[in-house]
Amino acid sequence: MFDIGWSELVVIGVVALIAIGPKELPGVLRTVGQYMGKIRRMAAEFQGQFQEAMREAEMADIKKSMDEMTDAAKGIVDFDPLGDVRKEVEGFASDPLGTSTPAAEHAASASPEAVSEATPAPVAPDTVIPSTEMPIAPAAPQSGTEEKPGGGA
Repeated sequence: MFDIGWSELVVIGVVALIAIGPKELPGVLRTVGQYMGKIRRMAAEFQGQFQEAMREAEMADIKKSMDEMTDAAKGIVDFDPLGDVRKEVEGFASDPLGTSTPAAEHAASASPEAVSEATPAPVAPDTVIPSTEMPIAPAAPQSGTEEKPGGGA
């Protein structure tokens, strides 16, 4: 704290001995020691309060960041992409062609013949559906002038 060496202390002691006198010097030194002790305790108390305030401020910052992380984690916990897709698929399975229109409901309440005419029959994947358009005949290849792929003759 103070940069006082032994030689300075000896000079201060000699001046105090001459100025105060040898009879009252022990009482003065005791009083100075008591005041120094009070000053050190006050400084330690102030430093402790300052450190406590710093810890509280730091704890408040940590609590704030933990609250932010907790809020972010709640958003992640509620995230269920598989559940969302499952709900969409269930919605399509209950109404595959979007037939919940008034006309489709009317057709469904009609006779079975009307329902079979309104709803197309399911088609197996390997079934060939005949086209109603006229087929176009492929062009006949010209004889003798075929070129080989790659540009060679």
